[in-house]
Amino acid sequence: MISKDILHECHKEGFNVEELYGAYRIFFGTLVSESRLKIINVLRKGKKNVSELIGELKGDQTAVSHDLRRLKDCGFVIAEREGKFVYYRLNTVTIRPMMEIIEKHMEDHCIHILRGMKGKHEES
Repeated sequence: MISKDILHECHKEGFNVEELYGAYRIFFGTLVSESRLKIINVLRKGKKNVSELIGELKGDQTAVSHDLRRLKDCGFVIAEREGKFVYYRLNTVTIRPMMEIIEKHMEDHCIHILRGMKGKHEES
């Protein structure tokens, strides 16, 4: 059941319930990207600028910048200018606790799936 608070906000902005599911798609679509998940996990250790992220992820500057834009637009990360650099940090109010909940859920309910998949690959 969708909470009354988000429904109220949605209606206040002129969106209907079906359009609200578009926001769900954007949110969960952000998490589907392996490269964005890697950025989130790097930022869980502390703030980084684009160059530091590229170095740690061994990624492409364009791809990392594109992923950061999506993460920033969706509120997953917060950008802060310090001198000539922009540093990105994880949203500690919502995203950090959410990632802890996700990992607990995966530990309890999903890791066993990897074991099964690994066994199938080893049999091939």
